[in-house]
Amino acid sequence: MQRLKRRLAAILVIGGGATPRDEEGSYAALGSVFAESILPLVAEFDGHVAKRPGETTLAEFASVIDAARCALAIQAKLSERNRAAAADRRVDLRIGINLGDIIVEEDDIYGDGINIAARLEALAEPGSIYVSGIVADQIAGKIEARLTDLGQHRLKNIERPVQVYRLAAAEAEEPRPAFGAAPGAASAMPDLAGPSAIAVLPFANFSGDPEQEYFADGITEDIISTLAVWKAFPVIARNSTFTFKGRDVDVKQVGRELGARYVLEGSVRRVGSRVRVAAQLIDAERGDHLMADKWDREITDLFALQDEIVLAIVGAIAPELLKIERERHARAPQRHPGAYDCYQRGLWHHYKHTKEDNLAAQAFYRSALAAEPEYPKALAALAHAICNAGVLGWAEDAERNFAEAFALAERAVALDGRDPAARFIFGLAAMHAKKPDLAIAEMEQAIALNPSYSAAHVILGQLHNYAGRPADGIRLIERGMRLSPRDPRMSLSLLALAGAYYQLGRYEEAVEAGRRSWALNRSWSAGLRYVVAGLGQLGRKDEAAGPLQELRRIEPDLGAVAEVLRRFYQLPSMIESVLDGLRKAGMT
Repeated sequence: MQRLKRRLAAILVIGGGATPRDEEGSYAALGSVFAESILPLVAEFDGHVAKRPGETTLAEFASVIDAARCALAIQAKLSERNRAAAADRRVDLRIGINLGDIIVEEDDIYGDGINIAARLEALAEPGSIYVSGIVADQIAGKIEARLTDLGQHRLKNIERPVQVYRLAAAEAEEPRPAFGAAPGAASAMPDLAGPSAIAVLPFANFSGDPEQEYFADGITEDIISTLAVWKAFPVIARNSTFTFKGRDVDVKQVGRELGARYVLEGSVRRVGSRVRVAAQLIDAERGDHLMADKWDREITDLFALQDEIVLAIVGAIAPELLKIERERHARAPQRHPGAYDCYQRGLWHHYKHTKEDNLAAQAFYRSALAAEPEYPKALAALAHAICNAGVLGWAEDAERNFAEAFALAERAVALDGRDPAARFIFGLAAMHAKKPDLAIAEMEQAIALNPSYSAAHVILGQLHNYAGRPADGIRLIERGMRLSPRDPRMSLSLLALAGAYYQLGRYEEAVEAGRRSWALNRSWSAGLRYVVAGLGQLGRKDEAAGPLQELRRIEPDLGAVAEVLRRFYQLPSMIESVLDGLRKAGMT
């Protein structure tokens, strides 16, 4: 069998079209641009045109830097041409660049290296250049240009998601990212077309010691990496944000230059054996401070301290950003919402925790999937909402809900196994589907992908409690709560803590945690269950009467409680201990 010839090449794909009203004029304009601009510039940058099928041109370069410079030169030439052209003779081209293996066969070349470049061209907006992550890594800092991180995209017929960047001339005014918009289509809701990007500026060293610069830079880089793994928002690449190092900056200008709606900035101050790290999250469009916090620590192991602070910062801003973003979408006028906007509106309803809002959330998630069927986050979110409806008695057939949630979450993970949220919700669905080993494995995977994932720590702790390991459960739950001290899901963390305290016989603490959980969220009765059972075990039946009356509205008798407990607790003795406390409080 003859071995295929392969070589590594930078591939530049040019596509798009002219705007003339007549077809003949369109082809004439494109032909002119090809002959007068594209061919000479490809040759000038040591490339050659490999093929030109229809309106798409494919050029090959030995150097990815030459390919990028050529693309920038082509767009600059076209921009100059369009300024002098009549409106009906403008030409706006899209360019995609990838570096990869290509297969050479006689006079033809093909392979995934080319396919990715072609998909990037199709994804790009008219007049723009989109490049793959490997191209961005190769050219960063080597050419005068700006790279904007547009996050990971699933490209047609490409197995793995591809990190996508917009490449633009350093002085060019860059448009806002239009995630989810069709290539070349104007977005009806430009501010809501896709996830808002976040930029992490280099943390300032206020220690007065130049040697501490590496510590401040290390914290910044680790925050960028951790947020990128989190995947809820596009994160502007380090090479772009570090160009602002040591400069007095206007946050609004930073946002415009980097295409970021949110900016995180901070400082590090070390005095003796202590270090203080401060951080603040800013809305770059309005200049508003969204949150600020500081962390004081004793220095023992500097690298361990860096990890601890990074997780604390990400854990603090992650739920805050999610909350801000879904509320922003909920406030906006609803005009032809796209998949991402529907997803965010669904989240806004989801976290209200009422039956009506749960149904509204499901409807928005389904609308998102109608617009984009292979949208992992919408699949996972729909699984979550359907699962909650089963848990909270808002479904006619809870078992059917749990089965559907499991199937949806499994599909989300199949589409993007690197998304920690998809792994988390698959683990949650597995827990309700009575698959505890799978649930634990998925929660551990979610944490491995994102160590600051507070909710995954909490649910993993809950799973350990259900398996008869409440002490391990408390350790994990408390870690999750430390990671996100202002989390809007705090009621769920507290009820998990109440359950673990109860199983260890720490009834006073179980009652306190359960009461706090119930006060925060009257939809989830589990916290109230441990209040009543704990008071029963403490012999305070009179005090339990009020909470018992509220509990009975949701769980009318011991039979209903036992049915719920059997779904989760793996040891009959643990189920009996809860029922025993409820009996002592007067429940029958």
